Amino acid sequence: MKKRRDGFRLKTLIVVALLSVLAGVIITSHFDFTSESYAQSFWKESGNGTTLATVPDRQNFVNLARTLSPMVVNISTTQTVTQKQTMPFPEFKSPFFDDFFGNDFKKFFNNDQNREYKRKSLGSGFIINTDGYIITNYHVTENASKIIVTLPESKKEYEATVIGKDKKLDLALIKIETGESLPVVTLGDSESLEVGEWVVAIGNPFGLGGTVTAGIVSQKGRIIGAGPYDNFIQTDASINPGNSGGPLFNMQGEVVGINTAIIAGGQGIGFAIPVNMVKDVLVQLKKHGHVTRGWIGVSIQSLTPELARSFGLKEAHGALISSVNIGDPADKAGIKAGDIVVSFNNKKIDDLNDLPRVVAATPPGKKVAVKIIRDGKNKSLFVTIGTKTENEEVEAAKLKKDGGLPGEKLGITVQSLTPDMAHRLGVRDNSGVFITSVKSGSVASRAGLKRGDVIKEINRRPVVDLKSYDKELRRAKNEILLLVKRGRGTIYVVLNLGK
Repeated sequence: MKKRRDGFRLKTLIVVALLSVLAGVIITSHFDFTSESYAQSFWKESGNGTTLATVPDRQNFVNLARTLSPMVVNISTTQTVTQKQTMPFPEFKSPFFDDFFGNDFKKFFNNDQNREYKRKSLGSGFIINTDGYIITNYHVTENASKIIVTLPESKKEYEATVIGKDKKLDLALIKIETGESLPVVTLGDSESLEVGEWVVAIGNPFGLGGTVTAGIVSQKGRIIGAGPYDNFIQTDASINPGNSGGPLFNMQGEVVGINTAIIAGGQGIGFAIPVNMVKDVLVQLKKHGHVTRGWIGVSIQSLTPELARSFGLKEAHGALISSVNIGDPADKAGIKAGDIVVSFNNKKIDDLNDLPRVVAATPPGKKVAVKIIRDGKNKSLFVTIGTKTENEEVEAAKLKKDGGLPGEKLGITVQSLTPDMAHRLGVRDNSGVFITSVKSGSVASRAGLKRGDVIKEINRRPVVDLKSYDKELRRAKNEILLLVKRGRGTIYVVLNLGK
């Protein structure tokens, strides 16, 4: 009788266990917690036991180059560029020549004529999936009418399709159809990367495909003003034009970064996007073609030693909340201006650059713990992450419908002037926007505007932030008067859109 009861209990426990597993699967599926397993089936990762076993010697560069080069591709793009045709002899622009030569002369030397031409550029990429998925930089594929991928061993060329892109992280996911299984890289862990550790870059510098260079990690967490999620790995492995989008490997043959930027004129200074930041968005790029990031609706600033003392802190660590948008997630959670965020979703916040990255990487809709210091006391709050969609094509279409991108007609792109960037640019106050790029041959370029210039006024009206910049630029007519802060001085610049 006792054996029968024990057998019944055992069967009951097995049934309960099976039901628990089934319920867990259903709940996981309902709340979409399967992204990690889905991600690991999309790419090879060292954490799931798929580390390259073909690189036995940590110091063997020959083995690294031989094993990894087949996974790194060359990318060439064709872009259609429109350039305004200018009069070669301005002195001929007079009524005398108009009357003498007639309309044909005026048409030939018309200052407003646009000329289109094809421009080719080169970059690199690496294969992450046997079906032909390739990672590269956004700027390598930007505005490309045609993308050609060349495989390193067979030298076969394939036209690629853009699957997804993220401008703010400078990342693009493209795909080629080869009809065969391709060799793939293993994605490593950039968090475990140490300063001084050896790294290897493979790419297409100056069109010289399959070039291998080596160096060390010079520093991590570099902020270079490239975007809101700057967190670059600095390396002295030689990186040159054409390396963009190529992989940075550790000595285990794992990708730890994506080579992205160089300093013009700099020797031995290159920057790579940490691969962990890439993993955060890869699944979204494949599924949706764009990235939806977490957002809480706050403005932050650096916590300087002086500010730390004024807030009663012994050390200057954390991100200082300077303002909270009414009705946004942070406001609903009870976060206030003057709060100092020291931890977000169980991740330590050392300075203002950490908070935007951690928030952006948190899935919208998730409720997370936020540890703050308020009036010298520790406090824990819970915030439900909001949504910030960064689909550039959708946003651009909306802006075009509303009258076009504000800076498009000038030929510039701008960003908000954060306290940290203001300090780097030598600006005492944080009001204004700074120019991140100037299009060659544009109105702004001809007027002498440069990257790093800070726009303080438009037509005698103050520019405080991006919102006021957009507003004043939209109301401006053909002639625009800018007050620009450059270095230690300020200058006025006139932009004439009619010319």
